[in-house]
Amino acid sequence: MKSFKWILSHAEAHAGKDIIQARLPQVERAETLRQLSDDRYLSTLSRRVFRAGLKHTLVDGKWPAFEQAFFGFDPLKVSLMSDEQLEALMQNKNLIRHWGKLKAVRHNAIMVRELGQDKGGFGVVIADWPEEEIVQLWLLLKKRGAQLGGQSASAFLRMVGKDTFRLTPDVVAALKAQGVIDKPPTAQRDLVRVQGAFNQWREESGWPLGHISQVLAFTVGW
Repeated sequence: MKSFKWILSHAEAHAGKDIIQARLPQVERAETLRQLSDDRYLSTLSRRVFRAGLKHTLVDGKWPAFEQAFFGFDPLKVSLMSDEQLEALMQNKNLIRHWGKLKAVRHNAIMVRELGQDKGGFGVVIADWPEEEIVQLWLLLKKRGAQLGGQSASAFLRMVGKDTFRLTPDVVAALKAQGVIDKPPTAQRDLVRVQGAFNQWREESGWPLGHISQVLAFTVGW
């Protein structure tokens, strides 16, 4: 496994400093994440679920209708929606009428409430989660939530500004090239190995995980 200094130099030679800088994801301060309300977390989480497999612009264009249909994504109100209320949304032509994803909104509203109940809010859970164990947060969201497998948990965290790496095809290819893994990391032991590599590069460089992830991607493609 090469040093981050070598990886950064290789990426800059491949893509150029300006392009890399422009593509680095925004990482929010912990205080900003704590102050974000639970309804905004649920809205973003739900938007990620509906974006999966669809054009993001299509989903984003319909999101005002989703906000109205789900009471502004108030977790309490959404968690109390009946099956009949959810079924009625299947007739709403302004929404994306996917039954499994519509049900996931209610399921995830319950998760947001339960995880944040004793912490002062879901945002506190997100803000205080240690980045050096970020894959465990992915796994928690997958276990407790709905439609949050694959790339969805890390994509949601990236959307709200929590520092996380992403396992995009380019990042996976770069991790293979660095000898960290020899196949896409789906098993927990492989995810832990990947986390360890990112932690090492983070300690060496002082860069956020998300920035390291983007730099890695630029070593193989852009």
